[in-house]
Amino acid sequence: MPIRSSSSAAYIQSTPPSLNGVPSTRPTSLTIHPSALFSILDHYLRRTDAQHRVIGTLLGTRTDSTVDVKSAFAVLHSETDEQVAVDMDYHRAMYDLCARVRPNETIVGWYSTGSDLNTYSALIQNFYSQETAPNQAVHVALDTGTEEGKGAGVKAYVSSPVGIFPKPENCVFVPIPCELRFHEAERSGLDLLLSPNPSSNQTDLDVLASSLTDVQNMLNRVLAYVQSVLRGEVVGDKAVGRYLMDVLGTGVEEDGGWTAGLQDTLMITYLANLVRSQAEVSARLALTTAA
Repeated sequence: MPIRSSSSAAYIQSTPPSLNGVPSTRPTSLTIHPSALFSILDHYLRRTDAQHRVIGTLLGTRTDSTVDVKSAFAVLHSETDEQVAVDMDYHRAMYDLCARVRPNETIVGWYSTGSDLNTYSALIQNFYSQETAPNQAVHVALDTGTEEGKGAGVKAYVSSPVGIFPKPENCVFVPIPCELRFHEAERSGLDLLLSPNPSSNQTDLDVLASSLTDVQNMLNRVLAYVQSVLRGEVVGDKAVGRYLMDVLGTGVEEDGGWTAGLQDTLMITYLANLVRSQAEVSARLALTTAA
């Protein structure tokens, strides 16, 4: 049905516009790593009193439908009631430096603190969409929970132009699912930060003892589950059984198989440390000879 001139309906493009004839792709979900969130929070804590929010660039990888945000860096900007200014030269210089360290990560979008989305947000979104072309930029809004009546949280958005001939400042932000993802190696650090009373006086041995206690508790749970299955109290899960076989290895069925596998692992670790030590000694001797 044609829209009359007096109608209040808004024309929203269902597909992102193409750039130079190349079709653009719109992500449908986003995953973000803790390192990126910590960078955003650190930027927010170092802001000036005149800044009510901070912005920055998101780096990561993407597929056809998913964006994986792995890191972020701050971008200088000033925002008033009349205008907004973003230091584009600083943004590109920082991206060049990050690309040398992490060449697999590209610009996927931008972040801001707070939950306010306004015309300036649309202008910044348009700038980052040009940086990520032909893919569409994502926007991550991190609410720090410092304002009264608002809780902390993370939201992700993509933009959709509004109007038959849309302008850069005319767009709506469409929310997409956002999920926190972390590696197993990061779990101990996150558990320490999420603990009720994190102690800064913990030594490496205390952290190791806590990790070993957690491993022992998990092994006790697994052992209790296996024993209950053997007694016929619960029905065994085939997927869990296959996973346990993969973890423990087929060598456990043989006499001393587990011990032999552990010894092999320790020997490989020892040889790797020995090679690393020899390389460091050779490097130091080379520096001494050169001097």
